Order: sequence, then C-alpha cells, then structure tokens
Amino acid sequence: MNDGTDFGSASFPAEIVPLAHDQWDDWYGKFERALGGVPKAAEERALWRDLTEVDRALAVRSDTEIVGTAGAFSLRMSVPGGALVPTAGVTMVSVQPTHRRRGLLRAMMSRQLDDIRERGEPLAVLTASEPAIYGRFGYGRGAERLSLTIDSSRTALTLPEGAERVRLRLVPAHLAHAKCEELYARRVPLRPGMPLRTPGWDRLPVLDCGTDAATTSPVQCVTAEHDGEFAGYARYTVRPVWGVDGAEGVVRVRDIEASTPQAYAVLWRYLLDLDLTSSVVADNRPTDDPVLHLVPDIRRCGIRLLDSLYVRLVDVGRALAARTYAGPVDVVLAVEDEFCPWNNGRWHLSGDAKGAVCTRTDASADLAILVRDLGAAYLGGTGFGALAATGRLRELRSGALDHAAPAFHSATAPWQPYVAF
Repeated sequence: MNDGTDFGSASFPAEIVPLAHDQWDDWYGKFERALGGVPKAAEERALWRDLTEVDRALAVRSDTEIVGTAGAFSLRMSVPGGALVPTAGVTMVSVQPTHRRRGLLRAMMSRQLDDIRERGEPLAVLTASEPAIYGRFGYGRGAERLSLTIDSSRTALTLPEGAERVRLRLVPAHLAHAKCEELYARRVPLRPGMPLRTPGWDRLPVLDCGTDAATTSPVQCVTAEHDGEFAGYARYTVRPVWGVDGAEGVVRVRDIEASTPQAYAVLWRYLLDLDLTSSVVADNRPTDDPVLHLVPDIRRCGIRLLDSLYVRLVDVGRALAARTYAGPVDVVLAVEDEFCPWNNGRWHLSGDAKGAVCTRTDASADLAILVRDLGAAYLGGTGFGALAATGRLRELRSGALDHAAPAFHSATAPWQPYVAF
C-alpha cells in the first residue's frame, strides 16, 4: 500500500491515506454522518471497531479533515462447488456531502481494487446502501434475499416424515453459541455466497442493541436435536405488542440453520407457534428457503425480493477457476473491464463438476460479457439467458449461450447471511 495518493483540484486538494489506529473514531463517525448521522449503539459500534481491519482501511483527507472512508474485511467465501475463496468484503464506503462529485469515490474504489489485487484476493463483494453506484466499478448483483412477514395466526406448517423425532431445547444463547457456530461452519460450503465466520463475526447474530432494544427481548435461542444429535438452531427476538383485539407480538428471526429437513421444519413451527405473537419476520433468507414449501398458503408470507450481495471479479482467471460447474463447459469469454484493465481480453474456461481451468487465450471468443455481469452470474444466482436478454452478454458463436448457461447454474441459490457488512 502506498503512503498516499494525491488527487482532486487545486481548489479542493485531497489525498488517500491509510487509516491510523487512533483515527478510527473520527473515521467511523464520518461514515455514520454520511449515512444520515444516526450513531450506532455503543455495543454495536464497539463490535465494528473490533472487526475493522485498520491496515485495510482508507481515508480521504482534505486539508486536515477526513472526507471519505473505505474499508475491507478479509473473508473466505463459499463458491459453487464448496471451495472457500479469499474474498475482500468491501465496507464502510462513504463520501461527505460537502465533497461529492469530485472523483473521491472513484479514486478510493480504484485504490482499493489495486490493493485487493496485490493481496491476491480474486473476488470482492459488498452489500450496497445505494446499488446504482457500484455497477460502474464492476460489481454485479450476485445474490438476492427474501424478506418474509408471515401471518402466524393463519399459518400451520406441513412437517416432513420423521419430524416427531426432533426435540427442542430453549437455552441461553451464550450456552449454545459454540454448537450453533460449529453447525453454521458445516453449512457454509453448501451454499455459495456464505462467508466463514472468523472470530468476532460470530458476535453479530447475538448482538443485543438497536433502536427497538428497549421494547424487544434479548436474543433467544432454541436448539434442535434429531435422534439425539445436535441438528439445528434458531436465534430470535420477540417484541410484545397489544392491540384492541389482544396480543399481536412480533417474532424477529436473527438466523436459523439445520442439518436435516425435519429439524428445520420443527424450528420454523416453533417460531410460528410462540404464544402472544401473530407474525414472524425474517428480513434475510435465501430465495430458495424451504419454508416457502412448508407453509400451506404462500400468500400469508408477505414476500419481498431484495438485492443482497454484489460480486466483483478482481482476477477473472483465478475467480473462474476457483469454482466448479454444473456441467461440462468449454468456452472463450471476451471480458470487458474498463475499471480493472488487467481483466480485459479473452479467457478460455474449461471445467465441470470436478474443477476448472481458466487462462488467457488468443482464440476467437464465443461470448462477450461485461465484468459486472460476469460477477452477477458467478455464484449461480443470475442466469446467462437473462443477461443475454439485456444485450450486455452477446453470443458470438451460435450455440455458445446454450452450452455455457447451464454450467454456471448453482443447485442452491447463493445467499449472504448479513444484511450489511
């Protein structure tokens, strides 16, 4: 990392510099202010301070003031096939409203991607407060999420055979924490987009804070045992609400995982059956969540489809070789990447369900694609056919699209378990 990068105009000089440890409070405060100025609760702010990798944090300074921020987390993210790939989790990106439209964001994004490349991370991902911003830097919408508000007063689940062998235990969240995290780690390779939780990240699902903390229960945890073995958990909070007709409490799901269909179904039934509640809210679930097929009436689920994870291929060759493919694929991709010119050109991808190789080539291209759209398709959540319909993926050899499209598919929808980094 360079000591500093000068840019801006003579009237408004600016410099990108690495963040110093003793500047974190000011840096994070400027990030909060750019997002509206509402400060995080003390406990949450302390957690983000602990998680911040200061050696990966950038500050834009104009005179003596911090006017821009950007950071990155060192993640290992699951890709199709189950490999855990080194990935930069881009975070805390902001520009002060007094310094917009001066090229600060573009300069930070360019500097950050250079740094990510130097670290040897083939992928970068982010969750976007304003999605329209990041496409021009090569990030494509690679995963979506479901937001559910289930009318539990009118919903009864259909349980799979063998559900009667599942036993539930309501335990303090901290006592079940280790087993819950062990199960989560086993689930990570099974779904693209999930990051392995390194120390500190396991505190997020059980963090008790927020604007409604005074009217909401602490995080509660119910665990499931299937045939005597630990098989799942749900962590949640309850907000008691009383209407003119009685109890209308709200259950908010923090996270829920299970290793068997029976345990998963029984955990959801538990959440829907809690006394003095009438709705269950889950803001972030995979688009193929099995609960959609357990409820008898999907219209009672208040479904919203939202964007989630944006994916950027920093090193096209290494990224495409890191995942496996649903079927045999042998294709030459002409990749256009204005922001990271080292990715521009033709790439020969050959692979199948066992592995892949991707190298530069002088051969004629079969498909032409923008790097942001390759990012959207990378985890298997966006189909080549849909991208071709936009005109941004072009077939240069007849039949190439039908050959390549099925290979990029993922049997499990990609998903990122955090609403925001």
